[in-house]
Amino acid sequence: MKYSTRLYTILLISGLYFLTACGEFLELKPRGTQLEDNFYQNQQQVMEGLIAIYDVIQWGTSGGYTMKMPLLSTASDDCYAGGSDASDQPGWVAWDKFTLNPYLGPQTGLWQKNYTGVYRANLLLSKIDNAPGLSADFKKRVIAEAKALRAYFYFDLVRFFGRIPLITGAIPTSDLYGQKQVEPAAIYAQIEKDLGEARVDLPVSLPIAEKGRLTKGAATALLGKAVLYQNNNSRMAEAVALFEEINTSGVYALVTKFEDIFRPDNQYNSESILEIPHSTKASWGDWGWVNGGEGNVAPQFVGPADFNGNTYSNGWGFCPVTESLAQALKDDPRFDATIIDGKKLQAEGATYTKRYQNTDYFIRKYAPLKAFRSTVGTAELNWPINEIEIRLADVYLMEAEALVRGGGDLSKAKFYLNEVRKRVGLGEVEATLDNIYNERRLELATEGHRFFDLVRTGKADDVLPGFKEGIHEVLPIPQQEIDVTNKTLEQNPGYN
Repeated sequence: MKYSTRLYTILLISGLYFLTACGEFLELKPRGTQLEDNFYQNQQQVMEGLIAIYDVIQWGTSGGYTMKMPLLSTASDDCYAGGSDASDQPGWVAWDKFTLNPYLGPQTGLWQKNYTGVYRANLLLSKIDNAPGLSADFKKRVIAEAKALRAYFYFDLVRFFGRIPLITGAIPTSDLYGQKQVEPAAIYAQIEKDLGEARVDLPVSLPIAEKGRLTKGAATALLGKAVLYQNNNSRMAEAVALFEEINTSGVYALVTKFEDIFRPDNQYNSESILEIPHSTKASWGDWGWVNGGEGNVAPQFVGPADFNGNTYSNGWGFCPVTESLAQALKDDPRFDATIIDGKKLQAEGATYTKRYQNTDYFIRKYAPLKAFRSTVGTAELNWPINEIEIRLADVYLMEAEALVRGGGDLSKAKFYLNEVRKRVGLGEVEATLDNIYNERRLELATEGHRFFDLVRTGKADDVLPGFKEGIHEVLPIPQQEIDVTNKTLEQNPGYN
């Protein structure tokens, strides 16, 4: 089932679902469609409605290829766009070079994906009170997950677009095209409200059969991150308290070997706090930008094109790692677990095609590994490689940053900063913002954090060629959204 690229058409969909599997606990076979009025009649149907929300976080082919990890790496100084040439994925190239306009860029898919998630969360929340036969504990947990997921989608939307419509419930048909944008502060307030309420009723840990569902730790980390990203130094103590809750919980621990974090056979490891699951259990073969399977297409994108050699499978040559990141990691113990050195592979006898913007460096953390290539469906679309969106090292570094920015305990900030460095055998450094931001780049390279880090710290204009302050912090609103609302929606500054 294809979803419209327009928010307002999405809102008109009368609750029809195409349910697919989504990780360990989300293993329902597609059940076709069912009218909203006849749905939510028992606990099983409510669960399917929840799965339909979770399903959206896996999407990477909405309105084009819009997988967060490689796309955000392309927008940053971690990677270039790559591909066969500049016309291969022009939206990626436009964000890489900051030649975006209302018609060109990744904005349509990102808008579609996240508002679909918001719509599904709102729908479930509007129906659950009238669903019969639900146990109290089941109902509380489902509401908590739906709210946390809505916050997750809005956190992406506000970072991608800035001023956006805030929709938290059903909208009368007569009002569909009149939803105006609100300031980011209102979006963040809703995110904080949803996560604050959700984390009370989410479980601290999960049994194996439920891996992939949200936990209290995931909601708490996301809440702390949302506070941090608002750049209000007077609130840094709030962020510290949230991060400290995770860091001292005993639930999470740094993985001993850095390279083991990203092994596809080490999913949901001790360091993982928020992980997006992918598998081959719902194999997929549709090349038409339809979100139907649960595989991950990102590894296919980032692998060396036409690769012939050991360890790796053939990729498409997108997201070649920049020379600047390779240079920054040159003498760092994390290099080999972060970057594939193509020249080294060639010296060992491997071959690959050097494509657009080739640097001979490729993403290693989510590379297409031969041992995990799908044997069902279309292999390129079905990589069973999860995405770790928030992990403990990230939270350590966010707490260190919040402590420094808020005038907190610098000895504690230094401890968390150096715990990350100690894991890979690096010596201690002082807890300064420059050291923390540098550590974030090296530790979290190619994981999709760098672009937003540059934007929120005001460094993007100095680091990213083509970036213009006051414009490129956000994407343009998709032009078709503006057109369908008869310009009720306003374009972001600089994109008119």
